[in-house]
Amino acid sequence: MTRDAPRAGVPTPSAPPAGAGELDAGQARRICLRAQGLAGPRWAGGPAGVLERQRAVQLDTIAVLARSHELVSYARLGPVGRPAVERALWADPPTAFEYWAHAACVLPLADWPYFAFRRREFAARGQRWHTDPGRGTAQVLARLQADGPLTATELGGAKAGGPWWDWSQVKVAVEWLLDLGTVVCTRRAGFRRVYDLAARAVPAELAAVDADDDACLAALTQRAGRALGVATAADLADYYRLRVAQVVAALPRTGLVPVRVAGWGAPAWADPAALDDVDRRPRHSVTLLSPFDPMVWHRPRTERLFGFRHRLEAYTPAERREHGYYVMPVLAGGRLVGRADPKRERTWLRSGRVSVTSPAWGQAAGRALGAAAGWVDRDTVALGPVTPPSARAEVARGLRAAGVAVVDGEPAS
Repeated sequence: MTRDAPRAGVPTPSAPPAGAGELDAGQARRICLRAQGLAGPRWAGGPAGVLERQRAVQLDTIAVLARSHELVSYARLGPVGRPAVERALWADPPTAFEYWAHAACVLPLADWPYFAFRRREFAARGQRWHTDPGRGTAQVLARLQADGPLTATELGGAKAGGPWWDWSQVKVAVEWLLDLGTVVCTRRAGFRRVYDLAARAVPAELAAVDADDDACLAALTQRAGRALGVATAADLADYYRLRVAQVVAALPRTGLVPVRVAGWGAPAWADPAALDDVDRRPRHSVTLLSPFDPMVWHRPRTERLFGFRHRLEAYTPAERREHGYYVMPVLAGGRLVGRADPKRERTWLRSGRVSVTSPAWGQAAGRALGAAAGWVDRDTVALGPVTPPSARAEVARGLRAAGVAVVDGEPAS
């Protein structure tokens, strides 16, 4: 895991030279929001355009409001249909593939050559999580060759009979082949990976690109810089889970330019295009963000940009949660102004706890929550606790302004 503070053995990037561009905190924040499609004109191209700009959309199994990859497009495009997101990410013929980037992510198929460095790392290591990943790979390859794309269930079963992480040998084998790039996932069925032979699914012109590690790392660092707008080396490394040392070595080949950002305490680099119109006041989104949204991926960066401490509490025991299970930051006015913990119920939305940094942001939080309820076809919100309590009336007003009914407690069935 990358961090802002230098560690022993990790090269420290040199400070930007005298005369490098200087940004104040507000300018840096606006640049980052525009680069992420959360300020300024809405991105063209629908969900496919979101992937094209961001280069990585994280996947996650939690779906209490919607799945994270759907929420990422929603935050940038508004109420885009959820099926449209699925069609864009898992198109036929394929335009994207799934691999290990920030975590399990959907990535543009055009970036297949630049993950060769990671495939080589896995091959050199000889394993990821399992000590004998190769057992069963011949049988998996034979099935895929004979029968075409298959899920793990169709290959023989994903589970070994224990907890959810207790994979069958078939699942271990096919995931190892995915790590190596022998097998690829370019679509899902019912949110289950569909595996295919890379030799069949990856276009020949991409498979033929022979990118060495230096070329891979420079390409990915440049993509991270464009997606983030302005970033420290640790921010850039976190985007694709590179090592800071790899990013520092790659920076001279990326075209990113050094800048100074007031209050950051670490050297920064910017996408030159992101520095245009730096003082223009753009349209800002009012929306909920997935906990796995690239805007809040890197927690130290989130705190540095917004003074906002965000943590996912889904894996925290219920009695120790501060804000809720699936806590979603509220974005309004170019700032993170609160949190909500929504959950779809049968015909309505349970809000869980809503908190705002100031009662003045209550109505914005309500509008964001109400708009999300409408997007998932819920016209009633059961409003739970609000912090501070004095913001409750404003949150309710914002919900009604978004066109949903507000009730206290569970609605009558």
